[in-house]
Amino acid sequence: MKRPSVLAPSAAPGGRRMLVAGLVAALSLGIAVAGTTGAKAAGSAPVASSSPAPPPGTTLGTAAARSGRYFGTAISASKLGDSAYTTIAGREFDMVTPENEMKLDATEPRQGQFVFTAADRIFDWAVQNGKRVRGHTLVWHAAEPSWLQSLTGSALRQAMIDHINGVMSHYKGKIYAWDVVNEAFSDSTGGRRDSNWQRTGDDWIEVAFRTARAADPAAKLCYNDYNIENWSWAKTQGVYDMVKDFTSRGVPIDCVGFQAHFSSLTPYSADFRTTLQNFAALGVDVQITELDIQGAPATTYANVVNDCLAVPRCAGITVWGVRDPDSWRSMDTPLLFDGNGGKKPAYTA
Repeated sequence: MKRPSVLAPSAAPGGRRMLVAGLVAALSLGIAVAGTTGAKAAGSAPVASSSPAPPPGTTLGTAAARSGRYFGTAISASKLGDSAYTTIAGREFDMVTPENEMKLDATEPRQGQFVFTAADRIFDWAVQNGKRVRGHTLVWHAAEPSWLQSLTGSALRQAMIDHINGVMSHYKGKIYAWDVVNEAFSDSTGGRRDSNWQRTGDDWIEVAFRTARAADPAAKLCYNDYNIENWSWAKTQGVYDMVKDFTSRGVPIDCVGFQAHFSSLTPYSADFRTTLQNFAALGVDVQITELDIQGAPATTYANVVNDCLAVPRCAGITVWGVRDPDSWRSMDTPLLFDGNGGKKPAYTA
């Protein structure tokens, strides 16, 4: 998720580090737990890749698949003409998330007029190369077109419903999971973020999920956020309480996405595994959706992978970009491949 900055909660404790095996090695071992990625949605069966399939366990995607999980990446439509970019993406990953092309301002730039050109380009590339697609994102307080910013109250609520129906109907039966609502909680208090959506009424997230379920019953429906990885943080607890409430009342929510943008401000903590376990215990899948780690330390990347492998309901991991220069935080060199496409120590550790 692109944003100007990510601020740490006021009392973010540092995390102890645990020495573990490297990234691909850990994925290949599978830690003998069953994954729960769920069945592919109707119409999303992959087609054969244009290049021969690599041997099992020799890439991120094939290694993850051995434990029933996926390993994905964010893709930008503007980079699909870069052969070095598509070669790595096509070889290594088995799940694709459009970086910006499915957001509200991209798909409905004018009210009631939907545009899917860029999003379809990514979707078509993914299917042609045997990959599934995560939809990102239907409702977010950022990336709003100007027409929507002028709406309030019932008009804004109806616009939200219409947008969800319009986008999900276009991809009905073809998307593995949707980030239905993105970043709706406050960093500072752990309560709901003050946004135009929130000002339509406290039930707006519930309405979004119920609308999404009706629009495409086959897709997994996720809530997605950043700074909810550390179990002790107030924001984590706020999201947990919402998911617990939703599952207790039968509000349709299938998964929670943890963006995992780790840095010196918001460091990886050893209790991330506890967080994943506690959310999974509510009966939802957990997904690491936008992983990037400042400096790409090998041990921390391996820690995150092993945290996912230790939780049976952790469906998979998505890194937010292919190579360091493709990252929204490129100065942090946070990804698994360098600017020349070389595998970094985090990959080969």
